Amino acid sequence: MSDQTRFEGTSSYIATDDLKVAVNAAVTLRRPLLVKGEPGTGKTVLAHEISKALDAPLIEWNVKSTTKAQQGLYEYDAVARLRDGQLGDERVHDISNYIKKGKLWEAFTSPELPVLLIDEIDKADIEFPNDLLQELDRMSFDVYETHTRIEAKERPIVVITSNNEKELPDAFLRRCFFHYIKFPDRETMRDIIEVHYPGIQKNLVSKAMDIFYELRDVPGLKKKPSTSELLDWLKLLLNEDMPLEVLQDSNPNSAIPPLHGALLKNEQDVMMFERLAFMARRQP
Repeated sequence: MSDQTRFEGTSSYIATDDLKVAVNAAVTLRRPLLVKGEPGTGKTVLAHEISKALDAPLIEWNVKSTTKAQQGLYEYDAVARLRDGQLGDERVHDISNYIKKGKLWEAFTSPELPVLLIDEIDKADIEFPNDLLQELDRMSFDVYETHTRIEAKERPIVVITSNNEKELPDAFLRRCFFHYIKFPDRETMRDIIEVHYPGIQKNLVSKAMDIFYELRDVPGLKKKPSTSELLDWLKLLLNEDMPLEVLQDSNPNSAIPPLHGALLKNEQDVMMFERLAFMARRQP
């Protein structure tokens, strides 16, 4: 990998030094980059930014609870072929008409070296990562219906994200280069905010971050607000032209922040803050 193709972050994505090292190591080794971290810390966006930075096409495979590994290779629609056979359709004589290419097939045969994003792998059944091991190792698979082998000319850059909903198998982890995206510290967060809202008032950012980080530190919070939620909250504060005094009077330990629906995403956390506010008002 030349210096020109090294990942250094982009104008719209602040990458910490350790994240840059992880991305470039995975690209050099051509090992899948397994990225974990809290929801909202930019795991999925990272693959988009790597694609932009390396000028490589992005192929996205969004994993759901019902997703099977075979779908990433290909799917054979036997029902459609049977129906066409009954209707006398000429297509029925070529079985390849009923083979639907999966995302791995697309990545393996892409004319340009692609970035393949396997997003939220932990949503699927525990066997899902195990079922991908051989294909990711060999970078090839067989299409049994047509007796053909699909092989990658060059190993694609693979980014796999996980929210830690399930433990991934050791055999799968051994084949990956791992990186955990730590929650941004204040300095990094300030840089992220500046990218999204250039020239934003520093006093507003400083006070909003005070409230945000204090809120994250409140014990018993069911869902801590994330980076993306802070950005949403700031957008609302700017849109509503919220006076700075409103934020300065807000103490997350005693009152609910204005427009809190951008930060608190379940009723337990809202009720807890309401109780804190009630108790604070009763104190002399």
